[in-house]
Amino acid sequence: MCIRRLTTLFAVICLAALASCSTTVSNVGNSCAIFAQKNGIFENWRRDAEKASRDYGVPVSVLMATIYVESSFDSHARPPRKKILGFLPGPRASSALGYSQALDGTWAEYQSRSGQRGSRTDFGDSIYFIAWYHYQSHIRNGIALNDPYNLYLAYHSGHAGYSRGVWKNRSVAKNGAARAQKMTQIYEAQLRRCS
Repeated sequence: MCIRRLTTLFAVICLAALASCSTTVSNVGNSCAIFAQKNGIFENWRRDAEKASRDYGVPVSVLMATIYVESSFDSHARPPRKKILGFLPGPRASSALGYSQALDGTWAEYQSRSGQRGSRTDFGDSIYFIAWYHYQSHIRNGIALNDPYNLYLAYHSGHAGYSRGVWKNRSVAKNGAARAQKMTQIYEAQLRRCS
């Protein structure tokens, strides 16, 4: 009888641990639901987001909106492959990977300059990177830390590209910035209710 209970308890703990490690999020449009779903034994996304926000001064809603636009909270998101001869998988458009869609070179620069390690497929590492990058946009380009539209433009175009205004001719960048601004407002209102 005691062995059966221990076996059942062990199975429940294992299932809970596996569920908390799941890389998918069921409701990407609701920050409260995301944080509730990712509040497990091995991960706590809200804690990770709040730490990044505290350390760099970027609101949690802005950080979450950036991830929403970049990867829709898909830990292994990558740009699609180009097709060779219309059907053979070719190279990807860029080296972007994970929640943050950070490029290989940008991630390496972040690791070198910040002393941080980690993985682009880990939420905590990715959101910390995004906070760091937005803070760099604030320092280099004078963008307010609570300006999701321009922070996203700098994130998408790079700091030098933002300074040169390359985003002005890129509808993808401007559309992404508008989505980031809208999702920031939605997440901000949600986070006030579920705090």
